[in-house]
Amino acid sequence: MTQQPPEYPQYPTQSPQPSVPPQYPPQYPQAAQQPIPPQYPQAPQYPAQAPPQYPQTPPPAPSAQPTPPAPAEPTAHPHHISTDHTGRVHIRSDQRRTDVTAVGSLLLHLPNFLCSLFVVGLVSLLFGGFGIVVILAWLASGALVFHRPTESAVARRLLRLRYPTPPERAKLEPVWREVTARAGIEGRNYELWVEDSDGLNAVAAAGHIVGVTRFAMNELPNGELAAVMAHELGHHVGGHAWAGLLGYWYALPGRVAWRVLKGFSRVVFQVSKAFGCIGVGVVVVVIGSITLATISSLYGLPLLVLAVPYALAAVGRRSELRADEHAAALGFAPMLAAVLGKLHQQEQQAEAALTAANGGVKLEESALSKLLSSHPDYYTRLHHLQPYLQQPPR
Repeated sequence: MTQQPPEYPQYPTQSPQPSVPPQYPPQYPQAAQQPIPPQYPQAPQYPAQAPPQYPQTPPPAPSAQPTPPAPAEPTAHPHHISTDHTGRVHIRSDQRRTDVTAVGSLLLHLPNFLCSLFVVGLVSLLFGGFGIVVILAWLASGALVFHRPTESAVARRLLRLRYPTPPERAKLEPVWREVTARAGIEGRNYELWVEDSDGLNAVAAAGHIVGVTRFAMNELPNGELAAVMAHELGHHVGGHAWAGLLGYWYALPGRVAWRVLKGFSRVVFQVSKAFGCIGVGVVVVVIGSITLATISSLYGLPLLVLAVPYALAAVGRRSELRADEHAAALGFAPMLAAVLGKLHQQEQQAEAALTAANGGVKLEESALSKLLSSHPDYYTRLHHLQPYLQQPPR
């Protein structure tokens, strides 16, 4: 038998692919270039910790008694004024005037001036040919009233004033600026002084001095202190201060001569008593003859000197009322009325002390002493303030 050749499996043939011509140079796909971010080392991770627990303070137990309310803030005094003057200040052209009371004071000092001139004339005879120089020098000495160093000497020696300390000046100057701003007065032309006194008082002297007591500066509200200072400024503006001091200055030689005569007469009477009634009679006749001759030769002028103190006191009371009106016109009428009330209270306390010292018997003031008073009584001053108290406050 014949053997057939082995059959092998037939695999399908693939159809030939069309050939693609090769490209020169060959093109290869390019990978996209991306920036590689920098790698930083990571911080180590720690396990989270819980916040620390602090012991809580237990709330306070409620007290049995209720808590008192907080004290209320002190309210301002009704007579307190603001001294923060920021507006424009109008300065008056007439810083000083000479009112009727100042003129009257100068006229009433005329008899004293003539007596002093007579005394100076007698003293000038001792200087022979230079006597006229002595008289002229005395007449010109009145200008020293307006000399600042002389004013300071008057303030220290006669009025017992002193310069304020820095804290006192810091308290006085704002009030003074408010007063002068309302009045239209240049306040820097005046000097503030202090009197070491526990009484309620103030003074205007010479041409530029305004003094207040320590009590008025420390115990009064600034509105009442302003009223006191405005009153003293009224004396300066009206010419009362310089007229009074000028009259006092020119009357000084006559006053000195009068005191010398009184002392001499007292010594003569004491000596005459040693000779009995006859000696006293002779002294009386001699002194009386000299006095009568002097009065007749001067046409009775020395008699006017006896009435001058009463007339000057009347003019002084009128000047006080004018100064009150000046302070009230600036808007300080209620404050000034309160100050007058405190002055009246102090006077009553002084009278009560004198009555107690006199065994409970009240001392009555005589009519002549009332006529010699330089200040009106409380009720008169308060009466003249009524028109200003009825006006609305400024």
